[in-house]
Amino acid sequence: MTSSELIFYTVVFLVFLGITYLVVSRLLPSALERRVQELTADTPVPRHPEENAQPAHWIESLAAPLARPAMQQGGGWEQSPIRVRFYNAGYRTLTAPIVYFAAKTVLTFVLPGLFLLYALASDTSLQPALLLALTLVFAAIGYYLPNAVLSRLVSIHQRELFEAFPDALDLMRVCVEAGLGLDAAIERVGREMALESGALSDEFRLVGLELRAGSSRASALRNMALRVGLEDIDALVSMLVQADRFGTSIAESLQVHSEALRTKRRLTAEEAAAKLPVKLLIPLIFCVFPALLTVLLGPAAISVLQILIPRMSGQ
Repeated sequence: MTSSELIFYTVVFLVFLGITYLVVSRLLPSALERRVQELTADTPVPRHPEENAQPAHWIESLAAPLARPAMQQGGGWEQSPIRVRFYNAGYRTLTAPIVYFAAKTVLTFVLPGLFLLYALASDTSLQPALLLALTLVFAAIGYYLPNAVLSRLVSIHQRELFEAFPDALDLMRVCVEAGLGLDAAIERVGREMALESGALSDEFRLVGLELRAGSSRASALRNMALRVGLEDIDALVSMLVQADRFGTSIAESLQVHSEALRTKRRLTAEEAAAKLPVKLLIPLIFCVFPALLTVLLGPAAISVLQILIPRMSGQ
């Protein structure tokens, strides 16, 4: 290992060590806070859910200066589609966009900086044009990497909601047929679905809070469809709004829609199962078959060579 590579690895280690120490020192409680918790452990006090998000304030204070260059000034990001994407991913706090834009700012400069530092430390003979192009590529990767992570989180969140919605609709239909109104059924379903899907329970809880705050039923349901971001939920909301407006049976509408969602879920599972042989074909051809042929034909090939080579050399 050359001296330049040793310097490079030392600098990278010190940078990550400093970042880790900073994060741990911010998130872990101090000695005074631990002592206060030990003294108050005998008299537990009910905690508000917002108190559990105390580390988020430290993260927000650290990320806010870094997120300011990437965020649209004047609160323009609130009217942008990125806010809806955060809702679709299940993040409704103000810390999420700050961390997102801070990550875009940091990764845009950190990744090309690490690449340039490695290129200088390893003494690679790259042309200036190629070095500039690779630097721009790493900068673009760092800028768009948070977008890919956010898209992945959105797909995971929407998948969980899609899997749990048919059961929630069946439970809502039972509540409506038992005599509950739609508002009371939504609130009851939100409480009962907490055991199966916390994300869906939160969505119904928000609908119940909007209804109790004085919002109309159609507006609360449309807001839920906007937060979820699924076409099937948009169709469900339109169906509930029309049933409420024209006085049709809500229970029958919920039953039909839940059966349609279950059918779509089954078809999606069958489609994924049908794609599995095609996806397994490439690893089978390039990974399993060569090893299998080596194990099966290797001893036979060695035996043939051991017999034929002496005879051919004797001739």
